Amino acid sequence: MLEEAVSLIRSIRVKGKKLILAGNGGSAAIASHVAVDMTKNTGIRAVNFNEPDLITCFANDYGYERWVEMALEFYADAEDLLILISSSGRSPNILNAAMKAREMKMGIVTFSGFLPDNPLRKEGIINFWVDSDNYNFVEMTHHIWLLAITDRLVTDSALT
Repeated sequence: MLEEAVSLIRSIRVKGKKLILAGNGGSAAIASHVAVDMTKNTGIRAVNFNEPDLITCFANDYGYERWVEMALEFYADAEDLLILISSSGRSPNILNAAMKAREMKMGIVTFSGFLPDNPLRKEGIINFWVDSDNYNFVEMTHHIWLLAITDRLVTDSALT
């Protein structure tokens, strides 16, 4: 699956599209780290929505369950790739973002854990899942997988 994700991200670079990462709490921190590394080290435009003013404005105006969805409406374009990270796979704002991304014709890759039938796990082109109900184990595994994907793309960048 890691190579599939690398290919998918590689394809957005070729199309001139961007990578958008989103999560809550520790997953938001992972999204920030990976977005910076992707942009700086691979040349792929990558963003996340972790600015407090954006979150609080959109949560206030649209509700917390819809703030990521609305951020996509304002900042995303068709054929961008969205990476959604949720340990439980049940966060309403992340699930609503997946629905919005489909509506906008974006690609989706998910990272989840906990129960194998969590709703987020069904939303992506590629769905990474960690068989654990321990937040730290799930989050650190997501982080390692995402940085492995980044490192693989760094190798690509060195070849071009």
